[in-house]
Amino acid sequence: MTFVDTSVWIAWLRRGSGSVHQRLDLLLDEDRCYLPAPVRLELLSGVRTQDAARLGRLLLSVPTRFPAPSTWALTETWCALAARKGDRFGMGDLLVAAIAHEHGGRIWSLDGDFTRMARLGFIRLDDDRQP
Repeated sequence: MTFVDTSVWIAWLRRGSGSVHQRLDLLLDEDRCYLPAPVRLELLSGVRTQDAARLGRLLLSVPTRFPAPSTWALTETWCALAARKGDRFGMGDLLVAAIAHEHGGRIWSLDGDFTRMARLGFIRLDDDRQP
């Protein structure tokens, strides 16, 4: 189960990276792609008005996972653990990570913050780049 972060979706939508485009197409075709609700909101909030409806329909075809009360508690725990180790993460990234973690999934991201979270043991990355 692969939870795809905003950075990957943006690269895919721009069609700038052939390898990203091919890999996400494969995950979508094989129904192995999951969408954390915060990523959906980030994408829809950043899209041009004329593209919003089309993108919204596309994203509806991807299974979406939402935060539960336990998800919020986990993000609070991770905030405290990261701070004790001298690290900080954005709330959106922590929420995406916690959703993936609670569903036993891996995260595919082009954002280095998720690599740092993996080093702290919070998540597993989709490409097995485990520290």
